[in-house]
Amino acid sequence: MNHNYTDTLNFDYSMAEEHQSSHHRIYLAVKRGFDIVSSLCGLILLSPVFLLLAIIVYVGDPGPVFYAHERLGKNGKTIRIWKFRSMYMNADEMFENFTKAQKEEYYREFKLENDPRITPVGKFLRKSSLDELPQLLNILKGDLSLVGPRPIVENELDKYGMLAAKFLSVTPGLTGYWQAHGRNEISYENGRQKMELYYVDHQSIRLDVSIIFLTFVAVFRGKGAK
Repeated sequence: MNHNYTDTLNFDYSMAEEHQSSHHRIYLAVKRGFDIVSSLCGLILLSPVFLLLAIIVYVGDPGPVFYAHERLGKNGKTIRIWKFRSMYMNADEMFENFTKAQKEEYYREFKLENDPRITPVGKFLRKSSLDELPQLLNILKGDLSLVGPRPIVENELDKYGMLAAKFLSVTPGLTGYWQAHGRNEISYENGRQKMELYYVDHQSIRLDVSIIFLTFVAVFRGKGAK
């Protein structure tokens, strides 16, 4: 039986927040402060990189250099996640020409192993995770945190079943427990949702620091990137 999205999105998250311990509230305050400082510094220091990548993306496939995709944020709020565009401008038309097997894979995992819609430049951006740099703006705004479960599209809520509201009770992140421990090598079929929910249950400064460190290692090694 499919999970009822409407029930999840109408869940009264305020009741859960009222029962947060003072320790957890302090943790969230420290985490938000770190998010603001780190995202602001990142945007300033990496501004030359932003400009260079924007030029590379445009030269590789003329068109908008940024891409915004609607995802679910904390408490089921719809947010717009920004990335450097990594797909061809006619990606939607290309999807219509996918084989039945390709479409089944996409609808099952919400991604494709060898996606022909990705440009050569886009493959590099995804491999290096540079396509996600614009999400520093989402972090500064508060839609994302530096660490948290990855924001998902509404159809993915079905993967979390009756725990969907729990999954949406925290701010999603630029990186998280799932990405730090395998990134795209771990699919929904072999336990991604369990890893995301593990983070929800074990949030702490220590775990966040560990995730940030492991993410840098994973990106440097190119582990699980697609």
